[in-house]
Amino acid sequence: MDELIRINFDSDRPTVSGRDLHAALEVKTAYKDWFPRMCDYGFEEGTDFCSFLSESTGGRPATDHQLTIAMAKELCMIQRSEAGRKFRQYFIKVEEAWNSPEAVMARALQFANNQLSLVKKQNLELLETVAVQNQQIAEMQPKASYYDLILQNKNTVPITQIAKDYGMSGRKFNELLHELGVQYKFRKTWLLYQQYAECGYTQSRTYAIDESRSVMHTYWTQKGRLFLYDFLKSEGILPIMEQED
Repeated sequence: MDELIRINFDSDRPTVSGRDLHAALEVKTAYKDWFPRMCDYGFEEGTDFCSFLSESTGGRPATDHQLTIAMAKELCMIQRSEAGRKFRQYFIKVEEAWNSPEAVMARALQFANNQLSLVKKQNLELLETVAVQNQQIAEMQPKASYYDLILQNKNTVPITQIAKDYGMSGRKFNELLHELGVQYKFRKTWLLYQQYAECGYTQSRTYAIDESRSVMHTYWTQKGRLFLYDFLKSEGILPIMEQED
């Protein structure tokens, strides 16, 4: 079907610009006067049309309206012109195409796909929350000895600080620990594998980004730092100060 006038399909039903229709019908009366007169026929804002400001081409934005196809058809009839008859027939075809079984099914499938994508996103966020909470719970579970308590009372450090001791960037050091089976990455957060998660090696802190979003950062305890030293030493990886020239 050839397009005689631009139809907007962005909302839950097709609409057409009032100014576009006014121009297509070749109405001599100015739009600002013509449209209020047309509304006297019983059209209601919010039901038959909605108002908006059209894009400015230099001056102040002009008021325009998005009309339902049903309203557009009636306006065409009111004009009692050849252009009105032609556009009314066109709008009838637009409605028939919009309400065809194929179009209805396509919109239903699109809605279902959108809902599925939303559910998948929500499930992924839930999985991330559960993984973070599991690590935080694991960090709180160990029954610390007196020696452990002393270690845990010292300041925690970010991975970037430990990485510097080995002459690496934080990113490279994280990847090394992943390759050695110490931790894994869940979305943007590094988490310890289960065999290390309950040993008190890390502490997690959550920082708010805004009212609805937050991010978790993992810090290493002194106990975790000693673990990394012993673990990496067994792999032949030493901090810079212990490396031979």
